[in-house]
Amino acid sequence: MAQVDGSSAMKLTLQDVNALFKIKYEKLSENVYNSANVLLGRVKKSYNFTGRKLQISIPQTFAGGVGSGSLPKANSAQYAAAEIEAKKVYAVVDIDRETMKASLSSEGAFVQATKEVVKKGVESFMRNMSRILFSDGSGKLATIDASESNLLSDRGTEEEPIVKLVAGFKEADVEERDLVNIGSGSTSSTSLFEIVTVDVSTGVVQLKRLVGSQNLGTASIAADLDIFMQGSQGNDPIGLKVLSNEAGEAKLHEVTRGRRWNAEVMDASDVNQAASPDFSTDKLNEMMLRIKKKCGKSPNLIITSFKQYQKILDSLESQKQYNVNTRAGLKSKSGADISFSGIEFMSIDGAVGIFPERFVEDDRIYLLNDNHIHIYHRPDFGWFDDDGTVFLRKAGADEYEARYGGYLETYINPCFHGVIKGLSV
Repeated sequence: MAQVDGSSAMKLTLQDVNALFKIKYEKLSENVYNSANVLLGRVKKSYNFTGRKLQISIPQTFAGGVGSGSLPKANSAQYAAAEIEAKKVYAVVDIDRETMKASLSSEGAFVQATKEVVKKGVESFMRNMSRILFSDGSGKLATIDASESNLLSDRGTEEEPIVKLVAGFKEADVEERDLVNIGSGSTSSTSLFEIVTVDVSTGVVQLKRLVGSQNLGTASIAADLDIFMQGSQGNDPIGLKVLSNEAGEAKLHEVTRGRRWNAEVMDASDVNQAASPDFSTDKLNEMMLRIKKKCGKSPNLIITSFKQYQKILDSLESQKQYNVNTRAGLKSKSGADISFSGIEFMSIDGAVGIFPERFVEDDRIYLLNDNHIHIYHRPDFGWFDDDGTVFLRKAGADEYEARYGGYLETYINPCFHGVIKGLSV
């Protein structure tokens, strides 16, 4: 700080504010990042992903030759090379300049003025990361049901259309104030819509067009259209939905799917896989054993929807608290000791925590081994300060902008995980 014109008044410069921002809020940001949900807090994270791609060697067979009676012939192991490329994931917050100036005379006032903006910005990033972790990388939030469009009493206007979503959408994926694109197949319109209201019981969503000329109002929608988080179509990091491979993709991380590169999947709605679509501990036992038999390790974490979690609560006689701490590396980085509480399920390798997650589809349960899920970040993940300041002046506005995020990809070895889907809700 410096005196102004020899007076005792103190002036807080933008450089001072930047330093204060980093000191006061770096740990807050890390704490939020590591406590957004139990899976995000538990998976491995690293921050040294450099180069265009990262290759991970995957052994898929045993090595050597074995036999009895005579000396066997040796054979080499077979390896696959998994590849990942970083995806761009951001959050942006605006800070009003007048609010900053009104706080210049007091550090405490400045901290109080920006604390909520900073916290909400990082929370929004973490909410989007949670969505991504339980999605498939497509960026899709929901689908507009063309067959139901004419049944709406009022389709709204071109600027403020009303649409109806296909049943089965995740409530957590469709949030008021989110900005979205709407497209079909591999193409997406550049028009930008704001989600204004969501009626979860009916699936009716009120939109407001902010940018572009795409018309969803007045006339019928000719075909189903998908709603994507803004700019995210095909740009999300991958998530756990790739385990069930509902998109039918031949490869995961550029490795061909097969016996040694697939998750265990039980479709409870398929009579050939399960006798009943209802939840039962028998299904958990079966999947635990299938995964253990396949890879030699049991899952150490079960994540499910709130609907299935309630059924699990009703089914398990002994409901014990199960605390899951963050990894030691994250604790030292963030200065936080985060834990989560849930019920436990006894596997052949010991107790496994079961936790509800709002981004999981109502009909499914994930059985995971968090030692084999890794989020690779490029260096300097967090608040952008390459220009010497976290704050950037917004063109044409009396505001500053701060950006959080970076470049990352999630690596999932599917062999250590399983999913039960198609459960009755």
